[in-house]
Amino acid sequence: MSSFPKRISSSPPGDPMATWDRPLRVQFIHGLQMGPSLKAAYLDRFFEALSPEMDTSDFEGSVALQATHAAEFAPDVLVGSSFGGAVALALLQRGLFRGPTALLAPAHGFYGVPARIPDEQRVLIVHGVRDDVVPIDGSRELSRTGTPGLVELVEVEDEHRLRSLLEGDAFAALVRRTLLIQR
Repeated sequence: MSSFPKRISSSPPGDPMATWDRPLRVQFIHGLQMGPSLKAAYLDRFFEALSPEMDTSDFEGSVALQATHAAEFAPDVLVGSSFGGAVALALLQRGLFRGPTALLAPAHGFYGVPARIPDEQRVLIVHGVRDDVVPIDGSRELSRTGTPGLVELVEVEDEHRLRSLLEGDAFAALVRRTLLIQR
């Protein structure tokens, strides 16, 4: 596996739509979908993005793989979608990643990951109100954990794949917003 250069992060801008003095590094943890991910391609347009492929039939192997990539890539924001949201939450709970994290329709309940965000962890949860794959109640329960003020839930008028976020810069704005949760 190649090694990513270590870089010192600059402070995030006060305006969530502003650009940093360097590209924002985002690690995307995909869901169970087959083929290229629209979300990964979208993030690659807006950020310095890493979207490691993983064997989604092996949850623990996926956690280990993503932890290794996070340690080497040093993302500013970790983004996990559905299965990837469960992996991202497991990384947070095990202390394998401590940075700002966005969870998109996290499927933690399907993989035995407790509905608990560690204290002092900045997390933005985004879930579609018409999701018929992963019930939104799991995200609502998860959003009531962690440190008050550091966890936000954004409910959007969408279904599980959250395709409406990929129109314009909505998804990019949410990723940047994750950095600004009660700074």
